[in-house]
Amino acid sequence: MRLTATRQRLAMLAAGVMVVGGVAAVPGVANAATACDVVYSTNDWNNGFTANVTIENLGDPLTGWTLRFEFPGGQRVTQGWSANWTQSGNVVTATNAAWNGNLATGQSTNIGFNGSHTGSNPRPTSFSINGVTCNGAVENQPPTVGLTVPSGPFIAPADVPLTATASDADGTVDRVEFYRNGLLVNTDTTSPYQYVMEDLPAGDYTVQARAYDNAGASATAERSFSVDEANPGPALVATPSSVSVEEGGSNTFNLRLSEEPTGNVPVSLAISGDDSITRSPSSVTLTPSNWNTGATVTVAAAEDSDTVSGTATITATASGLAPLAIVVTEIDNDSTGGDNEYIERFLEQYGKIKNSGYFSPEGVPYHSIETLIVEAPDHGHETTSEAFSFWIWLEANYGRVTENWAPFNNAWTVMEQYIIPGTADQPTAGVAGTPQYAAEYLQPSQYPSRLDQNVPVGTDPLRNELQSAYGTGEIYGMHWLLDVDNVYGYGHCGDGTTRPAYINTFQRGPQESVWETVPQPSCDTKAHGGPNGYLDLFVAEDNAPASQWKYTNAPDADARAIQAAYWALVWAEEQGKESEVAATVAKAARMGDYLRYAMFDKYFKRIGNCVGASSCPAGTGKDSAHYLMSWYYAWGGATDTSAAWSWRIGSSHNHMGYQNPFAAWALTNVPELQPSGATAVQDWTESFDRQMEFYQWLQSAEGAIAGGATNSWNGSYAQPPSGTPTFYGMYYTEHPVYHDPGSNEWFGMQVWSLQRVAEVYYVTGDARAKQILDKWVPWAISHTEIGTGGDFSIPSTMEWTGAPDTWNASNPGANNNLHVEVVGTGQDVGVASAYARTLMWYAAASGDTEARDTAKGLLDALYANADAQGSSTVEARGDYRRFDDVYDASTGQGLYIPNGWSGTMPNGDVIEPGASFLDIRSFYLDDPDWPKVEAYLNGGPEPEFRYHRFWAQADLAMAYADFGHLFPDN
Repeated sequence: MRLTATRQRLAMLAAGVMVVGGVAAVPGVANAATACDVVYSTNDWNNGFTANVTIENLGDPLTGWTLRFEFPGGQRVTQGWSANWTQSGNVVTATNAAWNGNLATGQSTNIGFNGSHTGSNPRPTSFSINGVTCNGAVENQPPTVGLTVPSGPFIAPADVPLTATASDADGTVDRVEFYRNGLLVNTDTTSPYQYVMEDLPAGDYTVQARAYDNAGASATAERSFSVDEANPGPALVATPSSVSVEEGGSNTFNLRLSEEPTGNVPVSLAISGDDSITRSPSSVTLTPSNWNTGATVTVAAAEDSDTVSGTATITATASGLAPLAIVVTEIDNDSTGGDNEYIERFLEQYGKIKNSGYFSPEGVPYHSIETLIVEAPDHGHETTSEAFSFWIWLEANYGRVTENWAPFNNAWTVMEQYIIPGTADQPTAGVAGTPQYAAEYLQPSQYPSRLDQNVPVGTDPLRNELQSAYGTGEIYGMHWLLDVDNVYGYGHCGDGTTRPAYINTFQRGPQESVWETVPQPSCDTKAHGGPNGYLDLFVAEDNAPASQWKYTNAPDADARAIQAAYWALVWAEEQGKESEVAATVAKAARMGDYLRYAMFDKYFKRIGNCVGASSCPAGTGKDSAHYLMSWYYAWGGATDTSAAWSWRIGSSHNHMGYQNPFAAWALTNVPELQPSGATAVQDWTESFDRQMEFYQWLQSAEGAIAGGATNSWNGSYAQPPSGTPTFYGMYYTEHPVYHDPGSNEWFGMQVWSLQRVAEVYYVTGDARAKQILDKWVPWAISHTEIGTGGDFSIPSTMEWTGAPDTWNASNPGANNNLHVEVVGTGQDVGVASAYARTLMWYAAASGDTEARDTAKGLLDALYANADAQGSSTVEARGDYRRFDDVYDASTGQGLYIPNGWSGTMPNGDVIEPGASFLDIRSFYLDDPDWPKVEAYLNGGPEPEFRYHRFWAQADLAMAYADFGHLFPDN
């Protein structure tokens, strides 16, 4: 029944697909006098726009309608909803959907579409319904809006309540959007329109309230304020900082002061939001006697008939103190769709993530709350495309629970603003060009790698297709790493100040661990580093390298964002709110178009038996496509806009952990997610099957999935050892891409990737997915222990022996010589969460009760490890001994700087032979956690930390939500 319902849903989605072609015939309407009004309004961005169209029937009742208009410019409809949209030349036709064709006299219907434009977006001047010209395109009067912000003072971390008033003279107010520094942070559809910005760091802020009326017209009000650093003196403190309350029940929180006051402090407790939520008392008094023990505030939620988790905000204010906001979330208990314990946990965890320092003032998610953390990012207040993708996925789940889709759309907006390079970030991306070959090497000490123009490079098969589809040479994909707080000081293109700043680290082969990297700006104008910036540390040229920009995409993150957009569409559609996410889903489809660069060999060489950089043939067409999700794709070009060069590359290395067959399936089968590129659906169809085969080929005798395959042995198209098994001519490699530590030692790669396979199985019933999971799940559970309370143990580190059989698609081998051993266990919060999600999606599809119960046991153990900022376990970091390692030629470890090379970091740290990781990151000496590391380096015990990584906390929240929805009665 579940699969049937899913297929029915997809059939409904297919009914709304836009067909580009001829103009449809106008359906006949016998003996009916047609009269109409049309209201047309748009929201524009870059080269795109969303159009909202209201059709009002002023004539006889209609049993079917066709709207026609003509674009004055070169606009194109790219995706529509609530009607069947076609376009021929500049003429656009929309015919009614099955559910909105009947319009009584005076009745209206709202339809819309996403479109593209170049330069300007003039409005159509004439509209017709069933061949009859309407009374013009009614120019709607915009609403009026006002915005108030308290006078403060605001002390970091500050809670700042916003209140808007809005009215509309010729209609109604549809919603009010609240923006912080230009970025959407919330939407309120009910007066009084309010939002509380919580835990703001010190800084200057500009906030806007934008009101929309029922015709899509808008007006904006703006205010500015500042948040100061914390000063000595009392501050209001709430424990917990957010509260959940079951419908029909009550809960409490404690309100106190951080320091003893000099006298009595009356505190007012205002409440706004869901009127079924109340608080008692309405004020408290904190005194020199009770300031530390505080006062108890009770919140209650009345029984109601809805099945949505409402929220209210209690704002505590006292004279001379910064206001404090406590968000109260109602846990719905209605039998038809109400919440349960795990949905309650999701909302609790969601509240912690949004209110515990995980975001920068710009609204960008940090890699972690803590700043001293070294793993893939080398600082906690950097961020990755991974974090953004988990944030988008988190907000999709929030929309599912609350029916509020503004945070989901906002997350994509922030991503687009800060980690997808814009026009100014890739100024020469539209200039045609091909990359020059430079070999990869096994050791950082073998760099810089020399460019070799004599090695043949294949033809990029996507550039012209994407240019045609989107009218731009820019790449729409995330760069993988941002210095959010501009700790290094590169800024934008060397300006030193603009934040967040695009940076990069790994550049020198598979042995270069994070401890051996030299951070560099993604836009290198030679303002920092050596005489040639950082460029000549990595690539050698005959002449001085030109200033250039260059970005690297991590395909698993973009694919995860697309996966999240699919679920947002499905869940919003179930609520009848698909139009609210349509514009964002269309952007996800566009991202999927460019993500295809991850399907190609690094230098577009032919796939299969590619040995010898000079002798391996250059690819033409799609023969350079392996159709897997490789480790990266990258693009770059000259910073000088008069220079005529740019480049794009794929990657030859394919890791099991980066595969996302679910995203491939969605981009193929869901009309709203089908990219516009002419061959995109065909490519993603091929990719889905190839990825599923990849898992089959790499599955060990025990069940775990081995490393991957490469089309370029050692990164230089070298000759692999004799007998190396192959997958479509690519060579098996135990640890694709990086070796310090081995890239397939970490159990996290297993659960990240297999969770996607489990969703494939759940949604499609794919037999290959079932076969893979039927073997993987029992292996994983056999290495899992769940005790009492917060005690649990899951695989952490794995060792591999043997190799798979050479792939035979018609007769896959059993891989009896490929083995895995679990050599280490742990309690990683994020890995345990992803593992639980894998088990529960598999259990929901298969009925496997052991998998379901193991998932539940892990979630309960993680909940027992909850703290004020999420959930955490103790981590010993013995690897922090490498903070002050210098290069050792005998081991190959340490920071390698070539002899004769010297330069400086923006803060003056010297980069030269003999420098360590710490020497070029002296800012760590001022980190509050540095004394623990320093004591360790001086002979003390291994330092221990409780880290709060954004992706891990988001995955845990979503694990609660998944379980609550998949097993509502468990």
